[in-house]
Amino acid sequence: MFNYTFHWNQALKALPQLLDGAVVTLQIAILSMVIGLTFAIVLTLFRLSGNRILGAFASVWVEIARNTPALFQIYMAHFGLGNFGIHLSPYTALLVGIAFNNAGYLAENFRGALKAIPDTQTRSGRSLGMTSMQTFRLIILPQMLRVAFLPATNQMVWAILMTSLGVTVGMNTDLAGVTQALNARSFRTFEFFALAAVIYYVIAKIVTLAARLLAARLFRY
Repeated sequence: MFNYTFHWNQALKALPQLLDGAVVTLQIAILSMVIGLTFAIVLTLFRLSGNRILGAFASVWVEIARNTPALFQIYMAHFGLGNFGIHLSPYTALLVGIAFNNAGYLAENFRGALKAIPDTQTRSGRSLGMTSMQTFRLIILPQMLRVAFLPATNQMVWAILMTSLGVTVGMNTDLAGVTQALNARSFRTFEFFALAAVIYYVIAKIVTLAARLLAARLFRY
């Protein structure tokens, strides 16, 4: 049972390939956050618009994103859309699935952040002659982003970890995909996945630390 012989040399020799995969992982995570953040702001505006159709659309998006598995969302982007003639590459499907998930969670974070901002802020902006959009853009949005910054950092870490689901749709250039390919050739499962886990852990810790330092600098007052 315990006569397994470790071969760490093979895993360490493949470290450059794993780091190349980590770069792709970070690329997907960052792009998904940028896209998700953009759509989250749009969904938040839909909820504030007072339009029932737009509000319902935003609510359905958020409910699906938050109450279905991320794997399901990636599968639907890759295999589900294919049934309608929309064929996405594994990279694009993974990006779309994670961005969809990010948008739903971030929109809910923004909703909570908006509740933390007193209504007097909006009334003050309107009393200064600002339009509703100007009030939101110049007064409400900066405060909302400040409150939602650290929760958004958690979502960034989650996006990094979600990229590992790409192997289920044929993604083989990110960290998880490269690890799986190396494992398939050598059958050194423990060594390769243990090293990949360390890389994921280090990336997550660096992102969290960088976000805390950035928050301390941006939101000092």
